[in-house]
Amino acid sequence: MTPATTQLDRPTHRRVLTLALPMTLANVTTPMLGFVGAAVIGRLGDAALLGAVALGAVIFDAIFWSFGTLRMATAGLTAQAAGARDDREVDRILARTLAAGALIGLVLVALQGLIGPIAFAISGASDAVRTGLATYFHIRILSAPFVLANYGVLGSVLGRGRTDLGLLLQVAINLMNIGLTLALVLGFGLGLAGAALATVGAEALGLGLGLVVLVRLGSHPFRVPLRDLRDAVALRRTLSVNLDVILRTLALITGIVLFSALGARQGDVVLAANSVLWNLFLIGGFFLDGFATAAETLCGRAVGARDAEAFRIAAALSLRWCLGFGLGVSLLAFAGGQTFIDFVTTNGPVREAARTYLVLAALAPLAAAAPFAYDGIYIGATWTRAMRNLMLCALAVYGAALALVQVFGLGNAGLWLAFVVFLGARGIGQAIAYPALARATFTRVAPPALRTAA
Repeated sequence: MTPATTQLDRPTHRRVLTLALPMTLANVTTPMLGFVGAAVIGRLGDAALLGAVALGAVIFDAIFWSFGTLRMATAGLTAQAAGARDDREVDRILARTLAAGALIGLVLVALQGLIGPIAFAISGASDAVRTGLATYFHIRILSAPFVLANYGVLGSVLGRGRTDLGLLLQVAINLMNIGLTLALVLGFGLGLAGAALATVGAEALGLGLGLVVLVRLGSHPFRVPLRDLRDAVALRRTLSVNLDVILRTLALITGIVLFSALGARQGDVVLAANSVLWNLFLIGGFFLDGFATAAETLCGRAVGARDAEAFRIAAALSLRWCLGFGLGVSLLAFAGGQTFIDFVTTNGPVREAARTYLVLAALAPLAAAAPFAYDGIYIGATWTRAMRNLMLCALAVYGAALALVQVFGLGNAGLWLAFVVFLGARGIGQAIAYPALARATFTRVAPPALRTAA
């Protein structure tokens, strides 16, 4: 007999909004940390120090984003276990992720002598910036075990449907980071070292707070027996899901890097204009990512509860809200894009170039709506292999589109058009694969979370 979902799990418009909006707020508040950090270092009056902290932030974003799968995979697996009412499996998933995050983080710390020089060389920074960057890097890398363990905490909280607590934890870490940065940089005069130490301290304190929150929710990950952590079937499933998401993320990063590199080849003005328009796209992404998180939770819980109808409704609602917000952001970009451009930059040629490509850039949030929604659906259902393969197919389509752009000499307009095609290919591929994946999921004898726990 198929278990029914509880009223808390039942997908409704209100439930989707309740889950999505806190994560949207968390996404919006996160950039404030970078702004405050840059402002504090900027008050020291040394351009090299400001460049070092900016490059350091980019390097660590790239490193840690590569392991963002710990958050996504944990959320999907936890949602399924929660939907199946298997609290022991919820704790086992959390314990495995905390152990994996801490272990990977320690490996990154141990390899800093190899990672650092490679990152510094790629950055192409001046000697003065590299000196400051080295100081920042070798201190901030110590935060890796805490950062990656925090991904597990956040994924566990989100998988339980507590995006309000996810918002609390994200804001708390950011506020602690800002406070420590002000104290250590300006108060104690520690400069870049202080900024790096502030991040290490904030992530460590945030992990402590997150564990307290999880204990209050009834979790006891440190009571999970070692034999459960080493369970071969569960480990294979967890590793498979994480590897699929890592490969999918690397393919996505490849697409973004291609966009940036090809734009840079067209000159500084085009590069700057694309940077302005990219920020416009990211604003839409803040909202879409919140609804993707809602899809992860609701779809995952429906899979765990073996409730095909709840899954269908959750997927449909997530798609509608993502498409609605994607359309809204695109329309706002069309209507207010020129004002946004003028606000971000005062450079005349850059403004003119950005206006030239605004129409195509404004289509990007709408084109990204379906992929965001389906990413949440696929992660919640742990269809990660299909998500990986479809991303690789979309990347191939993107490559073909870029080749055609070069053949027909479409320049930067063609680059934006190819990027929109990349987003569209992802959404179309996921939509085509969805029905068969859903049928296969709900004709299985037992849901993945229950089979893993057996």
